[in-house]
Amino acid sequence: MLSSPLYSEKKTKMESHLPSIKIHKNGRVERLSGNDVVPASLDTQNDVVTKDVVYSPELNLSVRLFLPHKSTKLAAGEKLPLLIYFHGGAYIMESPFSPVYHNYLAEVVKASNCLAVSVQYRRAPEHPIPAAYNDSWSAIRWIFSHSDGVGEEVWINELADFARVFVAGDSAGGNISHHMVMRAGKEKLQRRIKGVAMVHPGFWGKDPVDEKDVQDERIRSQVAEVWELASPNSVDGVDDPWLNVVGSGSDVSGLGCERVLVAVAGKDVFGRQGLAYAAKLEKSGWRGELEVVEEEEEGHCFHLHNTNSENALKLMKTFVEFISSSV
Repeated sequence: MLSSPLYSEKKTKMESHLPSIKIHKNGRVERLSGNDVVPASLDTQNDVVTKDVVYSPELNLSVRLFLPHKSTKLAAGEKLPLLIYFHGGAYIMESPFSPVYHNYLAEVVKASNCLAVSVQYRRAPEHPIPAAYNDSWSAIRWIFSHSDGVGEEVWINELADFARVFVAGDSAGGNISHHMVMRAGKEKLQRRIKGVAMVHPGFWGKDPVDEKDVQDERIRSQVAEVWELASPNSVDGVDDPWLNVVGSGSDVSGLGCERVLVAVAGKDVFGRQGLAYAAKLEKSGWRGELEVVEEEEEGHCFHLHNTNSENALKLMKTFVEFISSSV
């Protein structure tokens, strides 16, 4: 049995956020955490109902839909903002069905009164990058196939307002969200995406973006190990444009949405990258509204691990307002 270099008995603060897996000699991947699932339920739970719908039969991939119970009281023809969410987990762990993401999206939907679609994508290392990006784009295309009200899923047909579509994600999901909205701008979806929210987005590169970025070589090598596991075929390692959005020379001016929310945490190793991304977007010529929020004393994805803390509730309020304030 081979242990991933990401697995150790004693973890540093950085390592506590890295995926814990073991790779056996026969190639079988054993995930040591993040395996629990919450079943979907049409019975109202926390004022939200959920169901799973297959969007890619050939790959056996599903989305989990979250609908606020109050939607039953909508006036005829009234529709809800549509949130498309991509989970984090370093492309390796978690899913839309994980308790942490199921519970988080349920709270978002309850608070913002939106219809949410949480996307399952194939995970590395069994399915290396770019599988996660390809699956995520397939999910977006499937969702937008409902924009004329004739798709496969009745909740999306009848209740989704395609004039108010938001894409969001945390960590790796924040990175995926950026690339999905870039592709949406390039391929000119039938309906324009209203906004994208990137929470602690997983952007990185071989070199620090500034003097306040992570200088510790051990930490930088740990992030590189994660990326190598997720994307072993990357010629440029962590300078792969999928990961190094800030320093790769990629043009972000074509981001296909009107509004952007970037949330960073001061004690997150990706924090300076997130701020640099926002600065790059602002200078790019992109014409839209940019909002940046930072919690200086918090770490990576703190809002998922301590959901009732003052700062987690504040970030939730910001996210909910981002979704619900658009008309």
